Amino acid sequence: MEVTSGALLLDKPVGISSNAALQRAKQLLGAAKAGHAGTLDPLASGLLVLLFGEATKLAGPLLDEDKEYVATVRLGEKTRTGDAEGEVIERKGFQADAAAIAGALARFQGEIDQVPPMYSALKRGGVPLYALARKGESVERAARRVRISALENLAFDPPDLRVRVRCSKGTYIRTLAEDIGEALGTCAHLAGLRRTASGRFRVDDAVGLEQLAATPQGERTLRLLGLDELLRWLPRADLDGAQEARFRNGQTLKDFCGTEFPGTGLCAVYGAGGRVLGLAEAGCGTLRPLRLLIASQAADNH
Repeated sequence: MEVTSGALLLDKPVGISSNAALQRAKQLLGAAKAGHAGTLDPLASGLLVLLFGEATKLAGPLLDEDKEYVATVRLGEKTRTGDAEGEVIERKGFQADAAAIAGALARFQGEIDQVPPMYSALKRGGVPLYALARKGESVERAARRVRISALENLAFDPPDLRVRVRCSKGTYIRTLAEDIGEALGTCAHLAGLRRTASGRFRVDDAVGLEQLAATPQGERTLRLLGLDELLRWLPRADLDGAQEARFRNGQTLKDFCGTEFPGTGLCAVYGAGGRVLGLAEAGCGTLRPLRLLIASQAADNH
């Protein structure tokens, strides 16, 4: 039986894939089941929210949360991949001052339409776009609506512009880097990327793989966030014993108006003694189970 449930805030180093980092952390923690709440490219560093055991069932709402990055945009050079991994395919001069940069960044704040890059994991006919791109192929990609809630100039040391980005899920920072270059009358690529936050979790509170490995084996799981901590930001629905039994059987509760009601939409569900039961969709006096946690695991993580 899975004995390790919770989330680890990991500071992924540059040079390894998110899956490699996940597998290493899984091994160090002795977990049987593991997942994540959003990957990072090998050339990117920063916060990975890794999920173990029953916490993997909570990935959905964590994936939907906004992310924050510090990105280095290199002006005057365009690469084949849009980031530092690809060869330079175009060079172009540029002139930019603080006012021009402020004006360019302002164009991308709020809701914008963004065309996904060819070098992405999106699939066409079951084939990842990056696989087609590596063969020199290019296909039409529909624009997607994303939201950029913050885009701030942190430093400009030509040719590098360092910016802070707070954005919705599905935002491609490499595409944003290229678009910023175009808005400044030149070309650009993403030269560096670090994720500093995912939802309310911050990289300042994360642990590195080397630090985790150096922690005594019996103390490593102490670094995990419990299930309750992962759900604390959601509206809360508390059930009595009879309601809990029905909820655990996967039944929709249709008489939920008489208790403390969380409103409508996604909510976290708790049972006797504050035990985490799972996730539900609330609305119109009903509570519909979405994700149910194993009782023994939930009891150990509240």
